[in-house]
Order: sequence, then structure tokens, then C-alpha cells
Amino acid sequence: MAKGKNATRRGERELAFQVLYGLSFTPARSLEELRRSFRMSPDNLARSEESGVPVEACGFSWELVEGVWSNSSALDETISRFSHNWRVDRMGRVELTLLRLAAYELVFRADVPPKVAINEALELSRQFGEGNAKNFINGILDAVAKALENGELQRCAAPSNTSI
Repeated sequence: MAKGKNATRRGERELAFQVLYGLSFTPARSLEELRRSFRMSPDNLARSEESGVPVEACGFSWELVEGVWSNSSALDETISRFSHNWRVDRMGRVELTLLRLAAYELVFRADVPPKVAINEALELSRQFGEGNAKNFINGILDAVAKALENGELQRCAAPSNTSI
């Protein structure tokens, strides 16, 4: 992987995806459970073993995980609005997790350009999703981005960081 901010953010998105995907099987019922799930993810455990220092719930990946978790109902409403003929509860876990993650970046993160959020979701889809998922994800995220651009959907302010 190339070095630099973009490569780092890509890795952070991948970590956030993996944590959020795991939470789709065993949901966190509290912020403390969410922090624990984040710290106990395989990648973070490996980082802790390498450095000898426990990973804290902070940084870009934590912001994504906490943001998606805190806003999942609003994100699901947004996804439902643009996923014609597909109910959120019928979507695959990988696809729904990717849609939530990218929709969070589109709607709540003004620091992330829409094209970047969509492209990163598509890259993660290629890595973790099924072959035809890319088009499905792209269609929904493109519609969300256009609605934001046209003022049909309002961008929300991201919550303040909630690190430990």
C-alpha cells in the first residue's frame, strides 16, 4: 500500500468496515461495548501485539465506526430513500455496511469529497463484496451524492469526537 494520507485513510476505512461488519452480527448496545468491539477487532489486536500498547478508540477509523453506529437509523432511512425496490433489511451485510459507511461520509463528513467516499466504498466492495454489488452500491451512493448536491438532502454536522 502506498504511503501518505490517502493510503492511511483507505486503511482506516477498511478497519472501520471490518468493525462495523462484525457489529452486524453482534451489535453493540452501548458506547462502551462499541469501544470494546473496536479495540478487540483483529487488526487492532494485531497492532496492540506489535506495539505492546493497547489501541485506543480514536482516530479516523473510530470516528467512522462511532459515527455510523450513532447515526444508523438516519443512514438506513437515507439508504432506503435511494434504494428503489430494495428494503434495507433484505440487503446483504457487506453491502449494507459499505452503504452505511459511505453514506455517513457523504452526509456527515464535509471533509470527505463525495467522489472519494463513493470511490472508497467501491474499492472496499471489490475487496469484500460480491461481483455485482459494486453497481448496486454505486447507484445508491451516486443518488445520495446528487441529492446532496441538488439540495434534496441536507448535509448534517458530524458529531464531536468521542474518544476515550
